[in-house]
Amino acid sequence: MKMVQATLAAVMAAAAVLLAPAQPLAQERGGVALMIEIEGAIGPATVRHLKEALAAAAERRAQVVILRLNTPGGLVTSMREITADIIASPVPVIGYVAPSGAHAASAGTYILYATHIAAMAPGTNLGAATPVAIGTPSLPGLPDKDAKDKKDGQKSVGDTMAAKATNDAVAMIRSLAELRGRNADWAEKAVREAVSLSATAALQEHVIDLVARSPNDLLQQLDGRKVELAGGETRQLGTKGLSVERYDPGWLIRFLSVITDPNVAFILLLVGIYGLIFEFTTPGAVAPGVIGTICLLLALYALSILPINYAGLALLLLGITFLIVEMFNPTVVLGLGGVAAFLLGAAMLFKFEAPGYQLSWTVVIIAVAMIVGLTVTVLGSLWRARNNPARVGGSAMRGMPAEVLDWSGGEGHVFTHGERWQARATETLAPGETVEVAGITDLTLLVRRRQPAAEGGLR
Repeated sequence: MKMVQATLAAVMAAAAVLLAPAQPLAQERGGVALMIEIEGAIGPATVRHLKEALAAAAERRAQVVILRLNTPGGLVTSMREITADIIASPVPVIGYVAPSGAHAASAGTYILYATHIAAMAPGTNLGAATPVAIGTPSLPGLPDKDAKDKKDGQKSVGDTMAAKATNDAVAMIRSLAELRGRNADWAEKAVREAVSLSATAALQEHVIDLVARSPNDLLQQLDGRKVELAGGETRQLGTKGLSVERYDPGWLIRFLSVITDPNVAFILLLVGIYGLIFEFTTPGAVAPGVIGTICLLLALYALSILPINYAGLALLLLGITFLIVEMFNPTVVLGLGGVAAFLLGAAMLFKFEAPGYQLSWTVVIIAVAMIVGLTVTVLGSLWRARNNPARVGGSAMRGMPAEVLDWSGGEGHVFTHGERWQARATETLAPGETVEVAGITDLTLLVRRRQPAAEGGLR
């Protein structure tokens, strides 16, 4: 018995010795690499998705966060928030441009430079990070003042603003390159000259740290590398054998990405305004008011997140107001002024031309066509109603036939329109005779004998 107990004790001790190193190593490394996917334009929804993912990675003590990029760019404000979150992240963020055929252009290049380790899949590219023009687009037919200034040898306001935006972007991307020890000169060229690089060329130019064919290949190459986190902490990565878990956005983030599309926000604004108009003009309908209020609130929320030009919004609302007034007080001036103000407001509404965040002129033209069509329809209805004979009231009774019930002198009673009326006439009438209504005074009808059709009388 003692021999059996000694044998069991020896086996348990051996198992404890064998398992002891493995358990701390697993705790130290963490069991997962969290992967976030950025597909398409970068905007407010992307910022929120990244914040939530980094918080989840820190809570779960993930070894690394893989930020897979495939983007044409996006909003500068959103890009700056993302780079700040990456730099401050307590979990190493690995930028990875993938799959083959993907790209990290414009804002994507800045984000890749901000990551702790930058990687690309074969067949991908990055670059073209020149900041796009900010401001209202030029309108056809207007004189180009900038071109005149260039001929006179003067520096135009547009050139000054572009130079300020470019220099600011250069300073930012150079600071990111110096922070991560990457090629700062090429980064400046990507901003000033809009150059791009393939994955192999980017590795040779020391723009990225490695080329990986897949997330598993990426984790194999990352193992043993050292990264410097916020606060100066240096961490050695242990990524071999980690499982890759994708962090998908929730329904709220997906919904936010839809309504922050400028075209969707524009449509929601119009639906909201006209829904409230229909509710006010036809009280009790309920549905237009409910739908309009919801759409208007969603549009205002989206516009509060997006960088908009308030002068453009004011012109847009003024144009809609003019067109509404035109419906009820027809004038050509208000109608034309409303269309012009609406188009100018739509052109000036958004203060950017970022990839994926342009207001489509097709949407604007369709909206204008629908508003003008509605205005024309209402005006046509008002014109027909004005020209048609009255259907109610005393004026509607003129010309109606009436049967004499009783008569004495110049007064009596007649039956018409299903009712008994007091009547007067300039001639003597007989009971049972059919007459016609010539007019009405207070509650007394003025009647006369019906004239034969051959004499041109009323039927």
